Amino acid sequence: MTGTATRFFGKGHTARGVHFLYPSALQGAEKRIELQGPPGTGKSTALRRLADHLLTQGTDIQCFHSPLYPDDLDALYIPSRRIAVADASVCGGLPESSAVQRTELRFDEAAEPGRLTEEQRQELRELEERLQPAYEEAYALFAEALRIHDEWEQYYIGSMDFAKADEVASETALSLFGETRIEKTAQVRHVFFGAATPRGAVDHIQNLTASCGRRIFIKGRAGSGKSTLLKRLAAEAEARGIDVEVFHCGFDPNSLDMLIFPELGTAIFDSTAPHEYFPDRAEDEVLDMYERVLPAGIDERYAGDLAAVKARYSNAMKKATAQLGEVQRIDARIKELYGTVTDYATADRLSARLLAEVEDLSAPAAK
Repeated sequence: MTGTATRFFGKGHTARGVHFLYPSALQGAEKRIELQGPPGTGKSTALRRLADHLLTQGTDIQCFHSPLYPDDLDALYIPSRRIAVADASVCGGLPESSAVQRTELRFDEAAEPGRLTEEQRQELRELEERLQPAYEEAYALFAEALRIHDEWEQYYIGSMDFAKADEVASETALSLFGETRIEKTAQVRHVFFGAATPRGAVDHIQNLTASCGRRIFIKGRAGSGKSTLLKRLAAEAEARGIDVEVFHCGFDPNSLDMLIFPELGTAIFDSTAPHEYFPDRAEDEVLDMYERVLPAGIDERYAGDLAAVKARYSNAMKKATAQLGEVQRIDARIKELYGTVTDYATADRLSARLLAEVEDLSAPAAK
C-alpha cells in the first residue's frame, strides 16, 4: 500500500515580511533531523528521495513545500514516528525543546567552496549581498498590495450588518459543533495551505481536504467577514476541547483562510480568489457571506470604484510576484555556483545516511 502525502507550507513570503509557522507545524515531533549546508548541496533532493521512499513503504507523511520553489520540499514530518526532517537554512523558527532529540546532517561536507574561481567567488559575494534587499523589496510590494486590499475591503465593511455576522457565526458554530465538548486540552496547530510564489499563488486545499467528509466553502467579498468568522470558530473549537488546524493566509498571515477539525472530519475555508473552488461532492456546502451580511446592490452601487481598486490591487500583486521571481533568479544562481563545487557522490551518501537515520530513529529502543 502506498502512503499518503499531505501538503502544506510552513513559511510564507508575505505582506508582513517572511513568516514562519514551523514552531507550531512541527510541534508533535519528538525527534528532528536538521540538514545543514548552503543551497545547491543536495538537501532538497535528499528530502524528495526520503519522501518517495516513505510513500513507497506505505508511510503517511506531511510535506512542507518551499514558497520560493513550490515543487521542492523544505521539510517533512512523519506523524506515525514523530520525526521531522528540515532544511535548517530555510526553516526558521524551528522549535527548541529539551524534549526533542536533535541530530544534524551536514551537507556542507559535500561542497568545496575553495574550488570556486576568484571570478565565481566575487559573483557569489555580490549575489549574497543582493539577496536580502531583493526579498525586502518583494515584501514592500506585497505590503503596498495589502494596503490597496484594505481600501477594497472598506467598501464592504462600511455596509456590513454586524448583527447578521454574529448570527452567522452562532449558526455555523452550532452546525459544526452542536453540543460537543471534549474534556481535554485542544491541540491547535498553525500552518499555511498556500503561499505567494514566483509563479503566483499556489495552494494545497484540495489535497488537504480530500479526506474530510464535510467541506464548507465560504464565498463572499473582501471585507465580508470570512476571516473573522474563522477566528471565532477556531476559538470556539479550542474552548470545547476540539482539535483544530488553523490555516493562515499566505499573503497576510494575520488573516485566516481555513480550519480543519480532524476529529469531526470537517473543513471550512475561504473559497474566493486566489484560491477559488466550487463544490464537487454532493455533501459539499456553501456559506455565502455576501448574501448573509451585506445589503443587495453593493457591487452595483460602487461598480466604478471597485473596478479601479481591483485593478490597482492586481497590478500591485503582479509587481510583487515579479519581484519574488527576481529573488528566485538570484537564489537559483547562488545554488548553481555552489552546485559547481559540490561532490554529488558525497551528497548521495548523505542522502542515504538520512534515510538510514530515519529508519534507525523510528526503531524501538533496545531493552
